[in-house]
Amino acid sequence: ATISGKNTITNERAIILIANVHCFMVGLLATICPLPFSDPLLLDPSQGEMYEKAKATKPYGLMPAMKMGLTEEAEIMNGRMAMMGLITVTATAFLESKPILDVVNEWVGGAYY
Repeated sequence: ATISGKNTITNERAIILIANVHCFMVGLLATICPLPFSDPLLLDPSQGEMYEKAKATKPYGLMPAMKMGLTEEAEIMNGRMAMMGLITVTATAFLESKPILDVVNEWVGGAYY
């Protein structure tokens, strides 16, 4: 792939770049457009049924029940694992005094650069 007509990157790195942009956009949109079973803190009380359903949801506890498919419990676990990943990469970068991208690059075997 050619960037700005000068530099070229390999197709593999272009795919990784596209995947990262895709993940960023999904995360951004999930933040801006909360699902009906998300935290009611971000929902507008005037949304009616969606807000009432979210407000009536019981707490999931430390380990929610594992159910197959796109369920509320799966979304809670995915969010918790994402937070653990961010904490881990941030702590590693801090302890090793390296930029976060360098730490991630090491973890993926030099796939970025």
